[in-house]
Amino acid sequence: MTLDQFIRDEGTVARRYRYADESVLAVDFGPTAAASVDVVDGTVIVVVDGEQYDIDLPDGADDAHTFMKNGVLTIEVEDSV
Repeated sequence: MTLDQFIRDEGTVARRYRYADESVLAVDFGPTAAASVDVVDGTVIVVVDGEQYDIDLPDGADDAHTFMKNGVLTIEVEDSV
């Protein structure tokens, strides 16, 4: 699912920031005991407290950096020129 669909379906707090050469997506999953994040073939796979969420990266987003801290997932995507 896309980030917009994910936000609407899950009722999750999320923000998208656009800068000159990158976009940053931040999704707040709230307090969590266990979380992991990985990127596979253009999809960000997040596992939070045993539930898996798949978020599709925008088209052309070949390189994404992801990390999770204190229940907040951050996805940094370089904009293609």
